[in-house]
Amino acid sequence: MVVVFGSINLDLVAQVDRIPVAGETLAGRTFGTAPGGKGANQALAAKRAGAQVRMFGAVGRDAFAADVLANLEAGGVDLSGVIATELPTGVALIHVDARGENAITVIAGANGNVSAEQVPDALLEPETTLVLQLEVLRFEIERLVRRTRSARVILNAAPAMALPEELLRRVGTLIVNETEAAAIGVAIGLPTTPNAFAQAASARFGNAVVVTLGARGALAVCDKQAISITAPATTVVDTTGAGDALVGAFAAALDRGTSLREALAEGVAAGTLACGHFGAQAGMPAQDAIRVLAATL
Repeated sequence: MVVVFGSINLDLVAQVDRIPVAGETLAGRTFGTAPGGKGANQALAAKRAGAQVRMFGAVGRDAFAADVLANLEAGGVDLSGVIATELPTGVALIHVDARGENAITVIAGANGNVSAEQVPDALLEPETTLVLQLEVLRFEIERLVRRTRSARVILNAAPAMALPEELLRRVGTLIVNETEAAAIGVAIGLPTTPNAFAQAASARFGNAVVVTLGARGALAVCDKQAISITAPATTVVDTTGAGDALVGAFAAALDRGTSLREALAEGVAAGTLACGHFGAQAGMPAQDAIRVLAATL
């Protein structure tokens, strides 16, 4: 089973010709709302990739709450671990430009009330794959990781921030993009380029380290063995949620017992497929499509 402990947001998405700079006002092309949050996105991605998934998070008692949970419920994610709080449901303000690139501001809201105590000890055993991100309080993530008895702890260290070495040593797989790798590297004295960071971090912490490379794919290092998966060419509609699709599919693959290389290939395939759709959760691909594309990588 995949257990996701993380954020649940409503995305407020503006499509623009280009991302505005500081102090600039631009006319946008379209506006829409869509359910999001890295935790929710990864939970739905893992479910669509074939895993049994339970989500632990928080929403408000507001009109947004039903909207952010609808896709998860319809997709078959177990939401019994999601609580309602007095804080408003979290939101993300997203600009998507004509190339499909995005700029995002996240307002935590109810995500600030997510607690490690929501996850029972019975779900922290070795048969669980625990997936974490950094859009809920880091203190609660650290509390949960200290309690776990599972070797399959996946931390997607996003958004970028410095992290304590104790947390990094307790993680089975660390997943970062190039910006996040550089932020961690600068904070703890590791190289900041993707391959060098992965090699050094894996050696220091004794875990698997995955660095995602956007349109170039992803690389991983574990036990001094390096793996690289090149992403296939694709028409990009919207990159929002592509990283979450990769993490969710990667977690689902590891959960069913695949090798690290197979999991990375399925993650890259899922991230690639997700770029072909507008909105984070709408683009999460199904298991069959992921495996067909992954087999070519």
